[in-house]
Amino acid sequence: MATLHFCHLIFLFSILTSIFHPILGERDSSDSYFLMRIKSEFVDPFGILDSWLQDSSICTWNGITCTDDSNHILTLNLSNSGLSGTISPDFSSLEFLETIDLSRNQLTGPIPSDFANLRNLKKLLLFSNSLTGAIPSQISLLKNLQVLRIGDNFLTGEVAKSIGNLTELQVLGISYCRFNGSIPKEIGELTKLRFFDMQSNMIGGVLPREIGDLKELQMFAASNNGIEGDIPRSIGGLESLQILNLANNSFTGSIPKELRYLSNLKYLNLQGNELSGEIPFEINDLIRLETLDLSRNNLGGAVSILSTNLKNLEVLALSENLLTGGIPENFCMRSNNSNLRQLFLSDNELSGDFPAEILNCTSLQQLDLSGNKIGGFLPPEIDRLQSLTDLLLNNNSFSGNLPPQIGNLTDLESLFLFGNMIEGGLPLEIGKLQRLKTLYLYDNQMSKEIPWELTNCTSLSEIDFFGNHFSGFIPPNIGKLKNLEILQLRQNELTGPIPSSLGYCRKLQRLVLADNKLEGPLPPTLSFLNELFLVTLYNNSLSGPLPQSLFNLKNLSIVNFSHNRFSGSVHPLTGSDSLTVLDLTNNSFSENIPYGIFSSRNLTRLRLARNFLTGVVPSELSQLSELHFLDLSFNNFTGELEKIELSGLTKLTHLMLSNNRFSGRIPTSLGRLQELGELDISYNEFNGSVPSELGNCSRMLKLSLKSNRLSGSIPPEIGNLGFLNVLILQRNNLSGAIPPTIQNCKKLYELRLSENSLTGTIPPEIGALGDLQVILDLSFNRLSGEIPPSIGDLMKLERLNLSHNQLAGKIPVSLGELSSLHRINVSENRLQGQIPSSFSGFPASSFLENGGGGLCGAPLESCSEYSGGKKVWMSESEVAGVIVAIVFTSTLICLFMVYLMVRMWWNWRKVAVSCSDNNGGGFHEQKKEEEEWVYGEEVVVEKSSDHRFWNSNSTAAAAVAAPPQDRDKWISIFQFKYFGSAATKINNPIV
Repeated sequence: MATLHFCHLIFLFSILTSIFHPILGERDSSDSYFLMRIKSEFVDPFGILDSWLQDSSICTWNGITCTDDSNHILTLNLSNSGLSGTISPDFSSLEFLETIDLSRNQLTGPIPSDFANLRNLKKLLLFSNSLTGAIPSQISLLKNLQVLRIGDNFLTGEVAKSIGNLTELQVLGISYCRFNGSIPKEIGELTKLRFFDMQSNMIGGVLPREIGDLKELQMFAASNNGIEGDIPRSIGGLESLQILNLANNSFTGSIPKELRYLSNLKYLNLQGNELSGEIPFEINDLIRLETLDLSRNNLGGAVSILSTNLKNLEVLALSENLLTGGIPENFCMRSNNSNLRQLFLSDNELSGDFPAEILNCTSLQQLDLSGNKIGGFLPPEIDRLQSLTDLLLNNNSFSGNLPPQIGNLTDLESLFLFGNMIEGGLPLEIGKLQRLKTLYLYDNQMSKEIPWELTNCTSLSEIDFFGNHFSGFIPPNIGKLKNLEILQLRQNELTGPIPSSLGYCRKLQRLVLADNKLEGPLPPTLSFLNELFLVTLYNNSLSGPLPQSLFNLKNLSIVNFSHNRFSGSVHPLTGSDSLTVLDLTNNSFSENIPYGIFSSRNLTRLRLARNFLTGVVPSELSQLSELHFLDLSFNNFTGELEKIELSGLTKLTHLMLSNNRFSGRIPTSLGRLQELGELDISYNEFNGSVPSELGNCSRMLKLSLKSNRLSGSIPPEIGNLGFLNVLILQRNNLSGAIPPTIQNCKKLYELRLSENSLTGTIPPEIGALGDLQVILDLSFNRLSGEIPPSIGDLMKLERLNLSHNQLAGKIPVSLGELSSLHRINVSENRLQGQIPSSFSGFPASSFLENGGGGLCGAPLESCSEYSGGKKVWMSESEVAGVIVAIVFTSTLICLFMVYLMVRMWWNWRKVAVSCSDNNGGGFHEQKKEEEEWVYGEEVVVEKSSDHRFWNSNSTAAAAVAAPPQDRDKWISIFQFKYFGSAATKINNPIV
């Protein structure tokens, strides 16, 4: 019977198996189907999904975890698998999934809204991909979701209010995305939230006070956003909080005292906000605090943080605030074992002497007091900080000598003392700092020789002694510093040669010895510095030819040997194809420009001025497409610029070729250099006209074509140079008129057009150049017409030279109002009239040699004609009319006088003839009477008349002797003289 029952059971089991096996197989094949569809959306370069095969159980596939009965997929973890592609919406068909981890891949596209169907989903990790779009609102339907980490993507949009529906959420990570908007107050409904990371987005608004309802919150990071307003006091209710990071936002107001209640807080970062007021003393109640960063705010008052209370504090950063005073006396107690490792108080307004209280913080490794007003001497007790690795005291007012005890800080790696007033020499004990890597002492008053003991600091990689008074030789054994990368000794008083051992500092990258008194040749050993890319030796007395071995320095990028006495060829500096700056100004280099220079296609500055270089400029110059600054002035270059395709130098801003022997025409291709700001080709032998194409250089600031052989007119296109400051065209053969378009050069402050053959009038538009200041020089031309009154509008003008022209008319009164003018010259013109009274202080030579009536008034002679209290001056036509009238009147008077004298002589002859016919007695008697008359007339005339040689009595006698019919005629003719003589005789006592 039992056997029969057992057979029935077996039969029943076989029937059930035959019924349910297809069902189970269908479920397995269904999940497999959707997984294969999911796989098809991924790009799998590393074969992570190669195990996903349809003929195998899905529970054996890589990244998949099934339930215990192997019936359902529980977890899908493909994190950090190198996958790309998109997330398939078919995930929604795997409804038993609890965990999806696709983090740290290169997935793109949006987050599928179909995830909302995964009602059992507890963890969704999609961070560190390249996902885009907004957070699907359907995510709020995942009621069982505990972990949502979707940060480090390109997600946008706002955090929806529906986020408050995820009441089981414990971890929310949305950092490093592009979310905007504000934090919804519904965030307070996530009462189980423990970690909330939203840093580095574009979220603004205020921090809702509901944040204080998250009692379970342990970490809250909202740094690097735009949150503003006050920090809510409710934040003091986050009793479980261990990490609070609100750095780099726009929080204002004061730090809430309620932070004292965050008894579990270990990390507090409020740096980079706009917080003000004083640091609340209540911060000292946070006894578990390890890191406190309040830097880069507007906090004032005294430092109120006490390391004695905060025994676990390791990092205190209060830099870049407005803190004043000193350090509290009990900041660190000597008997207290402080854990403080890092103390940053830089860029405040702390004052007083070096805070002795810090010397009790013996655990300090990094101390930064830079950028304050701390003064006095550095204390010898500084060596109590035995653990110190970085000491930053720069930009204060420390004085005195550097204490020898500095050598006892044997763990020291960085010593920044620049920007103080430290004096004296470098203590010999500096050589004990075997771990020292960086030594910055620049901008102090240190002197004496650099001790050779410094070369015992064999870990040194950076030395900067710029701007001190170190003297003597560079230590000859400096080659011991095998790790040296930067040697900056500029602007000291070092003498002697560059030591040859320097060539053994094979890691040296920057060598700066400029502004010293070094002399002698360069040592050939410098060619060993294969990593050297910057070397500046300018303003020394180094001499001799360059060692040929320097050609081996293939990494050279910046070279400045200017203002020395080097000679010979430039060739040794052309071995590098990486040159960006080459400045050899003011030496004695000779020969031609070596072609090797033009292999450095990244060259931006080439300055070879004031040498003895010769020959033509190679056409390969046009290959330097990155060139910004080219200065070849004061050499002996020849040839024509037209043979060089300068239009390829499209980035050129300065072209300086003055004082050479260039000839030919100015290339029209210069007009294609749109970035050109300065063009100086003065003192050459250029001929032809000024190219109108220069008007295309719209960014030109200075144009100097002085002392060439240019002819033709000034092109009106010069008015297109709206940013031009300086225009110098003097000493050429330019002709024609000054173009009125020059008024468009509104920013001109120096204009020199002298010593040409310019004609026409001075354009009144020149008065529109309101910024003209240095000089307006139009002298030695052929300009005519009157001085335009508009020049009086140039109120900034300091010098005006209009001399040696053909200007006429008066000096405009408006010129007298140029209050900034301290030199004027209008001599050698045809000006006339009164000089404005405000010019009386100028020398007379400024107004001399003016024809056309001339000038008068101080500083010349005063003017003689006035009208109504003012001098009246005649025009040229009036003067000519007066002269003609005077000449005509004088001629008439002379002719009339000649006529009278002839008539008198003729009458006298008649009288004389008639008298000779009378008796002798009568004649003698009459003659006696005549003599007396004549005598008397002479006496009278001698006293009162200029006509003493006129004898009127003889004429009267002739009238008496005349026949009666003619007597009236004689008396009538000479009546005026007769009466005049009679009147004279009345006053004559002799008569």
